[in-house]
Amino acid sequence: MIRHFSCLSDLGPEGLVRVLDASDREKEQRSSSSAPKPLAGKAVALVFEKASTRTRISLEVAVAELGGHPVVVTAQGSQMGRGEPIRDTARVLSRMVHAITFRTAGEDRLLEMMKYSSVPVLNALTDQSHPMQLVADLMTVRRVRGSLAGLKFAWLGDGNNMANSWIEAAGLLRLELALACPEGFDPSATELARAKERGARVSVVREPRAAVEGADVVSTDVFASMGQESEQAARLAAFRGYLLDRQLLSRAAKEVVVLHCLPAHRGEEIEEEVLEGSRSFVWDEAEARLHTSKALLSWCVGAG
Repeated sequence: MIRHFSCLSDLGPEGLVRVLDASDREKEQRSSSSAPKPLAGKAVALVFEKASTRTRISLEVAVAELGGHPVVVTAQGSQMGRGEPIRDTARVLSRMVHAITFRTAGEDRLLEMMKYSSVPVLNALTDQSHPMQLVADLMTVRRVRGSLAGLKFAWLGDGNNMANSWIEAAGLLRLELALACPEGFDPSATELARAKERGARVSVVREPRAAVEGADVVSTDVFASMGQESEQAARLAAFRGYLLDRQLLSRAAKEVVVLHCLPAHRGEEIEEEVLEGSRSFVWDEAEARLHTSKALLSWCVGAG
């Protein structure tokens, strides 16, 4: 059976914890010459229909350090950019590589790649979810605070793909999560309902202070994501008051962990002093993308 990674639920609660444990091991043994090479002799296609810095670099390095050969495929540099169907691309890649990572727009494109691929496909971002980033976020929090249990998590801003993946993680691990989103920018109602059914304490509020009050972890993201540039002015107006600044952060727990998946728009969704401050762990979070990518690739090929 093919192990696709389209969302965190593919791992399940216990599988997610095992991937986090494996990520820690990857970090600790990175410089070891005896580190496992589960991708030795294998090629992995890294397919990008959206621009990337952290995802692309972490995946390229992860595949190489696991002993494999990364093959970067962009829309502009392939027939995908000229309209070749996803199903054709999936079937061709499957005959040449051993796994595919796919960064795209609609979830439907990811699902089609998975449907027609005979090798594992990993979700490297869609407009609806960003599970690889979320695993890195959880790894960061766990290493800083020692455990995820008993912590209060807060999300500020758009109910976007990151918010949806935070909700999914909360459901799997039964976390307490408050999301502050302006009216009209709520996260997926389906994800919210599923998380609550799983036993998570998840709420959506309109006032950022209500979400941040006593929070152990505060996450935010840009207010206008890729593909939403034309909405920039309208979104900035809608998100007025959602800036994560020092005054707002003072309401959080003393040992709060500040996260941002980057790139950051300083002065829009996060204050410069907060991003560069002592409670910011965004650079650890970015580095975690490498270690968690290794763990997820190993899981997909049956080595983790």
